[in-house]
Amino acid sequence: MSGHSKWSTIKRQKGAKDAARGAVFTKLGHAIAIAARAGADPETNFSLRLAIDKAKAANMPMANVQRSIDRGSGKLGGDMVQEVMYEGYGPGGVAILVECATDNVNRTLPEVRLAFSKHGGNLAEKGAVAFQFTHKGSIRVKGSGDDLLLTALDAGAQDMEEEGDESVIYTDPKDLAKVRDTLKDAGVEILEAELTYVPNVAVEVKDKDTAGKIIRLMDALDDLDDVTSTHTNFDIPEELMV
Repeated sequence: MSGHSKWSTIKRQKGAKDAARGAVFTKLGHAIAIAARAGADPETNFSLRLAIDKAKAANMPMANVQRSIDRGSGKLGGDMVQEVMYEGYGPGGVAILVECATDNVNRTLPEVRLAFSKHGGNLAEKGAVAFQFTHKGSIRVKGSGDDLLLTALDAGAQDMEEEGDESVIYTDPKDLAKVRDTLKDAGVEILEAELTYVPNVAVEVKDKDTAGKIIRLMDALDDLDDVTSTHTNFDIPEELMV
């Protein structure tokens, strides 16, 4: 399993727990606000539609969703939320991308830097890490097998990775909306769709101590309110994940 898909699975499980206590609403609100900068209508702004779908899945109140849309589109005034990307390395040399949405970079940058330094990592210069990833659309669906792969390819997907009874379908970023809607029309059960960064080469982690440090760093970054998504290239065997 690639670093992207393994960490993505962990985040989904963690996100379900966070949603239960409402801790995820701030992140979802930031993501909606960022997406709304390109237009407040989800019918014509697919990124906004994806962000709203995630918010609904977490049972975020629609009043909060609308307030985030209004904030991102400038209707509420005040400081605009901006999107920033930080790059760094974690224990074992794993590469990490950290996507943030913030109205105060002077708050967000020190928080991200502290999370790295406290857990055996360090921030890197812009561009030092990002080249190790490819920007793609990612669609997690129920099902697997050759028939699903053919359906995905016919819909315009680039590749598919099976994970038990689920699969992750990858697309060109600009084709994400088209492929998702085509798969949905074909009867495929869509679990999640997002724009993501997929590692070009995975870094194999061979000892439990390093694996633990990496996961603690990823958790610390993901727990920051301004962090909307994290991406990494680790490959940790299942037996070291416990």
